[in-house]
Amino acid sequence: MLHYETVPVTPFQQNCSIVWCDATKAAAIIDPGGDLNLLLDAVKQLGVTLQQIWITHGHIDHAGATAELAERLQLPIIGPHEGDQFWIDGLPDAAANYGFPPAKAFTPTRWLHDGDTVTLGSNVLQVRHCPGHTPGHVVFYSPEIKRAFVGDVLFAGSIGRTDFPRGNHQDLIDSITQRLWPMGDDTVFIPGHGPESTFGRERRSNPYVGGT
Repeated sequence: MLHYETVPVTPFQQNCSIVWCDATKAAAIIDPGGDLNLLLDAVKQLGVTLQQIWITHGHIDHAGATAELAERLQLPIIGPHEGDQFWIDGLPDAAANYGFPPAKAFTPTRWLHDGDTVTLGSNVLQVRHCPGHTPGHVVFYSPEIKRAFVGDVLFAGSIGRTDFPRGNHQDLIDSITQRLWPMGDDTVFIPGHGPESTFGRERRSNPYVGGT
């Protein structure tokens, strides 16, 4: 079975998730935006073996420490979709602009597309391409444990910003209603910031997408 632990990182308190297979102890880290020592200490305490880096999108608070972690541990970088390469290329400038530690651009080992899967030990997660916040944003979904790691697509009581370059509000709404809602009202999602919620709760009460 898949397990996870979420560790907020960077001044933006971005929810970086460590996910692992309980049978093999193989682990992946989703969106290592920064604070690598904190994250690696958490991995050590969990007693798991980090094997992959999964990226939902290319913003600095989600991807800023990716290149350094990949180089340090020789890990493959999985995701996001090619639409976010321009964000990844801009990571050094973004780090300087937002007062983050220096960040390197990178090219993922594997780009992801809608309908792809990622495998971790005996667990298979589905990949959905969910543009809007960024054009290349992806979401990781585990049907087995009814959990979705949604980055900055959806939050408890809110949705992702679309006023960044190449953001698109209608695309974001379509991503939420057409690709997240079908995962089921009882699915718990782990957003890029803030507390967890369920798709059902957001469908009922989220002022931006409630009733959709």
